[in-house]
Amino acid sequence: MIKRLLLVEDDDAIGRLLSDNLQSGGFAVEWSRTGPDALKKSKEFMPDLVILDLMLPGGLDGFELCEELSRQSAGREGDHVPIIVLTARGQQADRVRGLNAGADDYVVKPFDLDELFARIGAVLRRTKRTRSPIRTLRLGETVVDFQKMRAFKGREKLVLTDREFELLRYLAVRAGNVVTREELLALVWGYSHPTQTRTVDNFIFRLRHKIERDPHHPEYIRTAYGDGYRLTPNG
Repeated sequence: MIKRLLLVEDDDAIGRLLSDNLQSGGFAVEWSRTGPDALKKSKEFMPDLVILDLMLPGGLDGFELCEELSRQSAGREGDHVPIIVLTARGQQADRVRGLNAGADDYVVKPFDLDELFARIGAVLRRTKRTRSPIRTLRLGETVVDFQKMRAFKGREKLVLTDREFELLRYLAVRAGNVVTREELLALVWGYSHPTQTRTVDNFIFRLRHKIERDPHHPEYIRTAYGDGYRLTPNG
């Protein structure tokens, strides 16, 4: 099946380059130049993936659009739509803000087309990957539905990225056991070689702030110092 890709880019030269190459690569592409138009096309086109520039005209910037697209995606029946941010804003604060807004990956311009295609393929594989037999997870007042890709904390709907769902799912499969950072990097992020990175810790930090009653004193996602993390559903 041909994958539908929504490209949100206001620069005509970059937009044409990406649109032409993505279509040549076998994608069906819709191209929006503003945030409001992207929201409209997202509802009509129902993309499998969004590539999003952050610096957009039209009264809705890329961060706000990313949050709104994530909310739209969370409202669909089990259909999380991943977002790859593609932007000239490469500062760490911008990266963190973009990921917190719901992005699944973050690519800084200037970019290499081969690398971008590889990242698109990796994100789509994660989205398609066979889900674990665990259907739901309850952590205190937080309930996670892995089938519908939805999470609630009491009556509040939580917005989790595809990577956050996958990380939480893998911890749930191994509940009660210590899962090392290396194991998580290999199975959730696809790293094939050991690497020094704070990626796992940063994602755990964000999950705790969404799920735990007191993220500074976590009951459910606990640190095994020097090794990794352990999920304890019963606290």
